[in-house]
Amino acid sequence: MRACAYVVGPPDGPGAALTDLARGLGFPVVQNYAGLATAETQAQQTPLLFFLFAAVDEVSGLKTVADAIRFSPSRRIRFSPMVYFSESPLVEAIRTCVEMGFDDVLTLPFTQQRVASRLERLVDHTQVYFETATYLGPDRGAQQTHGRSGLQYRRLEIIRSPTRGVSVMRDEMQVAV
Repeated sequence: MRACAYVVGPPDGPGAALTDLARGLGFPVVQNYAGLATAETQAQQTPLLFFLFAAVDEVSGLKTVADAIRFSPSRRIRFSPMVYFSESPLVEAIRTCVEMGFDDVLTLPFTQQRVASRLERLVDHTQVYFETATYLGPDRGAQQTHGRSGLQYRRLEIIRSPTRGVSVMRDEMQVAV
């Protein structure tokens, strides 16, 4: 796979475990996330970036990084898969990740086979994304992103490819009824 995995989290503990897991999954490039500028440079060399977030005590503390990724002016960055690795399946933590536009939230066990299967779902087929003033991420249903009557939103269909990067197949403005 010609993709880069950025590990968002500490260089030890859960971050180190996630780095080892990403290497074991065959990512040719695995780096600790060091800011958007570095990711933008890497996006010029690697067609697809994955942002793998290590477990933290306060998931809401990830919002700054998640927003920087999701609202980046670079299409390769903003539509990159974001996956949170949760050590405990707390409903509130999962809801917070969904509201921040994460593509997936994985809970224990983090086996290579299970993680590879989940990551494969995020590439090589159409994904529907919605964008409002405060949200960009996968379609989570009308109540989450675009269900308020009269609210204008963008509906995007994207395909991520490890060889070609991100392609937007459809981009249209809609109004929720």
